[in-house]
Amino acid sequence: MKLTRMLPASCCLLLCLMIPQALLAQKPTGSESPSYYNIGGVLSNNESESHFATVIAHLNFDQQYVPRGTTYYDKTIRIDKNPIKTALNVCKHLISRRVYAVVVSHEPTGDLSPAAVSYTSGFYQIPVIGISSREAAFSDKNIHVSFLRTVPPYYHQADVWLEILSHFGYTKVIIIHSSDTDGRAVLGRFQTTSQTNYDDIDVRATVESIVEFEPKLDSFSSYLMDMKTAQSRVYLLYASQEDAYVIFRDAAIHNMTEYGHIWIVTEQALSANNTPTGIIGLKLNNAENETDHIRDAIYILASAIKEMTVNETITEAPKDCDDSGAIWESGKRLFGYLKTRNIRGETGQVAFDDNGDRMYAEYDVINVHENHSFVKVGSFHYDSDKRKMRLKINDSSITWPGNTGKKPEGIMIPTHLKVLTIEEKPFVYARKLLDDEIDCADDEVVCPHFNITNGNEQEYCCKGYCIDLLKALAQRINFTYDLALSPDGQFGHYQLKNHTTGIGTTVKKEWNGLIGELVAERADLIVAPLTINPERAEFIEFSKPFKYQGITILEKKPSRSSTLVSFLQPFSNTLWILVMVSVHVVALVLYLLDRFSPFGRFKLSSNDGTEEDALNLSSAIWFAWGVLLNSGIGEGTPRSFSARVLGMVWAGFAMIIVASYTANLAAFLVLERPKTKLTGINDARLRNTMENLTCATVKGSSVDMYFRRQVELSNMYRTMEANNYDTAEQAIQDVKDGKLMAFIWDSSRLEYEASKDCELVTAGELFGRSGYGVGLQKGSPWTDAVTLAILDFHESGFMESLDKEWIFHGNVQQCEQFEKTPNTLGLKNMAGVFILVGAGIVGGIGLIIIEVIYKKHQIKKQKKMEIARHAADKWRGTIEKRKTLRASLAMQRQYNVGLNSVSKSVSSQNTEKTRYPILPPLPRTPERAWPKDKEYIVNRKNNSAAGKPPPRYMPTYATDVSHLIV
Repeated sequence: MKLTRMLPASCCLLLCLMIPQALLAQKPTGSESPSYYNIGGVLSNNESESHFATVIAHLNFDQQYVPRGTTYYDKTIRIDKNPIKTALNVCKHLISRRVYAVVVSHEPTGDLSPAAVSYTSGFYQIPVIGISSREAAFSDKNIHVSFLRTVPPYYHQADVWLEILSHFGYTKVIIIHSSDTDGRAVLGRFQTTSQTNYDDIDVRATVESIVEFEPKLDSFSSYLMDMKTAQSRVYLLYASQEDAYVIFRDAAIHNMTEYGHIWIVTEQALSANNTPTGIIGLKLNNAENETDHIRDAIYILASAIKEMTVNETITEAPKDCDDSGAIWESGKRLFGYLKTRNIRGETGQVAFDDNGDRMYAEYDVINVHENHSFVKVGSFHYDSDKRKMRLKINDSSITWPGNTGKKPEGIMIPTHLKVLTIEEKPFVYARKLLDDEIDCADDEVVCPHFNITNGNEQEYCCKGYCIDLLKALAQRINFTYDLALSPDGQFGHYQLKNHTTGIGTTVKKEWNGLIGELVAERADLIVAPLTINPERAEFIEFSKPFKYQGITILEKKPSRSSTLVSFLQPFSNTLWILVMVSVHVVALVLYLLDRFSPFGRFKLSSNDGTEEDALNLSSAIWFAWGVLLNSGIGEGTPRSFSARVLGMVWAGFAMIIVASYTANLAAFLVLERPKTKLTGINDARLRNTMENLTCATVKGSSVDMYFRRQVELSNMYRTMEANNYDTAEQAIQDVKDGKLMAFIWDSSRLEYEASKDCELVTAGELFGRSGYGVGLQKGSPWTDAVTLAILDFHESGFMESLDKEWIFHGNVQQCEQFEKTPNTLGLKNMAGVFILVGAGIVGGIGLIIIEVIYKKHQIKKQKKMEIARHAADKWRGTIEKRKTLRASLAMQRQYNVGLNSVSKSVSSQNTEKTRYPILPPLPRTPERAWPKDKEYIVNRKNNSAAGKPPPRYMPTYATDVSHLIV
């Protein structure tokens, strides 16, 4: 398929017929290299053929290249503009004579004949050395497998372009090229070499626009109209002579060949008949001198063969295109030796790259003066001392477009800029313009926000640190501007985007946010708290920092431990327990000392003769607590000398304990100031991913990039990546609400928040120090002016005034004064004491209620016992009355009968005893007797002893007891 691009169909058919069906490996005829070598030549004229033979004849006598016993012979044919005839002649007159290499020239009117020679010879791996072919197609080693050339390809002029741009300091260009293979090769070479060889981004040339046109065009005006709107005024042109004529004609019509425009062109475009004055072009040295190239090609070949014969054996070359289709392995290795040549020849330093293309080709830098005269103003030549190419230009001899000697700037400097910013307090405050408002306030600037998501545009008013800076810059360096907010509300970071191409969908990383707008050249300036870092500096330019800052951590001050037991904080739990135990131990010892001391009791001074009892245990406990709590003690003090000594010691102990408690209470509740939880970025709690500590930053910000770069912070970054916020405002609010423990962000913003809210504090020292800079496009003409203006602002104190006005607001002194002022105790601190008193009151009320209930229960129980005892005593009294009554009746009968009737009395007595037997008295306990029982029993005993009869009834008891008789 690739062959048909260079040859007609008939040529392809002929070459296919010459290719044998089977490839047989060719065996060497001997173990030694040949003693003679045929060198083929496909040349364009008789002079070249004659010179070819002469050079080879002289070569045989040059022992530096040809050792003894080796002879070179020339075999030449005339190149034909018909590539088929050329291929047949190569087979018939060169390969049939066993040529070891072929030197091919370029037919003036045809381009395909050298390709036919390369195809035919390359099929057998016979090296081909071109001396005039400069097309980019010969660099493709998949097609031209054994082709190398002593002339550079056209697209190598891009290397000289880059050197010229670097010399003049032009960093932004527009490339104009044809859509053929060579034109696209020039563009690829320029971009690749620029990225590879120019590490300094400040001097690296970047392509602002690429204009590709179809060859043999009729008009170029439409392209020129688009080029006028670009910023760059440096045009790099690759075009043929005919196309260059059209381009220069239309450019002159649109006044794009006058002063301010720079044209740097290749050799073909320089040969146009209407090249404007001031154009700079290139011309290859010895480009048309075939004789010098023939000599260099032959000597390079002889040098390679000589080195190869020393290292290995060279087999004989193929001899026939008809029946010898084997690949010549020695020819493949010979081509490798040829690519390693580096000699000084007639055309300069001759060397080859991996594609077999000529390196170190020398050019003249040509400047077109008036009357279409070409003047050499410089050269691109090989420096043998440094062993590299060097550009030398005489600037004073250059005539620039417009027939002037002053070098143009190379860019169109716009005076009206599109400026982007982003809401980030205190640098930019943005408020939405109300419906009833027509314009912003005097200290505000209109900053519309175009939402790329839904396509809506809303009017905002902006003010702040950066807005004041933008106003000062516009006034100092004289430009006007339109201000707008970031479309997606982000500073900018790399993100993956899907791109649909003809092959399929590919994923590509692109910038978004402010950086993306600047890279895509939809904005000219970024005036915002934009951190300068290497990732961004690779794609945009930064001014000198207008504010130096770093990264710090914002957290909320830890609240004091104002719990219900805050008043217990001065002493540890162990000390409180020991104090409680000591109170009761001392009370017990006081009780024992006063109890067993012989002087524990003493008589009162009164005359009643009573003694005061010793100290009991409850009084001892009351005394110990009273001394400790410094309360008045009215009763229950120790009486013995030993107990009073212990009481004095206990009083001293209590005084020390109370004084220590009072002093520490002030320190804990009044003078205590909470410290930050974190010590900085090196805090182990941040580094330890297992710790339950939430920290975060803003997605896609410079802080996010910083953590992504730091290998030692990778574990921490993986933890915080899931917690990152879209905006700093959300994160700061969550810190205030206690939802986020640590927010890592730029120190300027966090210091502003800490100065505004004294409950917030920054933790640790700054890390990742950097600065905020103004962002500009690559190669922007405003870079130097903005940088110089910012440096002036620093020297004049303008930046310091902005710091005081927008960042600190004077609140730092207020927070510092707040930190130095002692705290006042509040209900939070002493709530536990009030609760303790309340608990005492509730406990006392509860105890009195229990006591009342218990007392009532005891009284009720006592009443029941009294009733039961009274009933039992009445029952017992009734029984006694009955017994007394019976005895009285018996004695009355005896009295009535008379004492003289003894027998009758005895009989009567026996009868009474029988009828009314005397029962033994019931046993009575003193506890169950009535109060009068004792007196009754005593009287009864006395009467019996005296011989008196018992009384008929007792006055204590009721006479009517019939209802009690059972």
